[in-house]
Amino acid sequence: MRKYTKAEKSWMKYDIANSAYFVVITTAIFPIYYKSVATEAGISTANSTAYLGYTISIATFILAMLGPILGSFADFKNMRRKFFSFFFLLGSLSTIGLVLVPNDQWLLLLFIYTLSAIGARGANLFYDAYLVDVTEREHMDDLSAKGFALGYIGSVVPFILSISIIILSQMGVIPLSVGTASKIAFLITAIWWILFTIPLLKNVQQKHWIERKPRIVANSFKELKKTFLEIKQHKGILLFLIAYFFYIDGVGTIISMSTAYGTDVGLGATDLIIALLAVQIVAAPFALLFGRLARKYGAKQMIYVGIIIYIIVCVYAVFLYTVVDFWILAMLVASAQGGIQALSRSFFAQMVPKEKSNSFFGFYNVFGRFAAVSGPILVGAMSQLTGNSSFGVFSLIILFIIGFVILLFVPDPRKQQTA
Repeated sequence: MRKYTKAEKSWMKYDIANSAYFVVITTAIFPIYYKSVATEAGISTANSTAYLGYTISIATFILAMLGPILGSFADFKNMRRKFFSFFFLLGSLSTIGLVLVPNDQWLLLLFIYTLSAIGARGANLFYDAYLVDVTEREHMDDLSAKGFALGYIGSVVPFILSISIIILSQMGVIPLSVGTASKIAFLITAIWWILFTIPLLKNVQQKHWIERKPRIVANSFKELKKTFLEIKQHKGILLFLIAYFFYIDGVGTIISMSTAYGTDVGLGATDLIIALLAVQIVAAPFALLFGRLARKYGAKQMIYVGIIIYIIVCVYAVFLYTVVDFWILAMLVASAQGGIQALSRSFFAQMVPKEKSNSFFGFYNVFGRFAAVSGPILVGAMSQLTGNSSFGVFSLIILFIIGFVILLFVPDPRKQQTA
């Protein structure tokens, strides 16, 4: 880490901060806790999974609608920090709010979860755009991959602490119910998120911007229109966004609904949590490997590799019957999820104008978030229609195939720069 600047280190530390949320809240403990609350309320297994999918879709739809507008505002001088701070506080404070929801209020629980998800994903929009401020184009793949790797490694700490409290409560070692132990995990996550965000707030500055103008609202919409027209003129950027729309939909859906799916196929909470912990540990070196290989073969080629692995995951999900099968599936996901996300971020950052990075990342967010609307709905609908969650996961294969094909037509910015 010594070769990185203070700004680069501080930027990477935010991956440690928000990864705890996405592991503990989005992927691991919250879905299990929610499923137990919904079951106690008399909601069927298939319906509770579907309601969680619909909730994720609502949250991502809201953010997708706001992304480009907020991005055009944030490209003005000194605005990026303000928007980042707002969404960071919304997310972290809403995570604390999950602790205060009564154990029998499953609908209120989903509502607070929606606010926390909007905050977490909204903050990421501005965090991703900071990549052009902290490093140069040739280092973006490496820095983005390192950030994801640090996120996986760092999030293991609050994850282990959280699941230890839950397991000890199950064993009766500590006088807490599993529900109370889960709420303590939510609090730990929020505190962790806040602490590791401080370095970014202190050391990362917006270096590329558009000068602020009078009538900032009207001018923001003008910049939004200009960005939209620029994207239409840049065929490579537009094609990448369309490809990203499809393949990242499948990635995000698998991440956000993996534990709910595991519960549906009969896996116990302990097996799920241990598998998810292993995913975090294994994903870190694979994220670094993707970044290293991207230096040699290019980010685009490694994104292809990630998509192929996810296609295998979708097919294998149909044949998932035992704990061993789930472990195989989990390791396949671990080998690709960090790399494909990190390199998608850096690949796009290399293509966009630095001074308008937030506007462009606003559209990046739109395509990613709107994609995340359709994926959970697809899984939820297929699960309800067939009565089998495995077919819901398998249905995601079409998204990866479409994304792969469209990506074939996207120019590689590294080759263009060399030429």
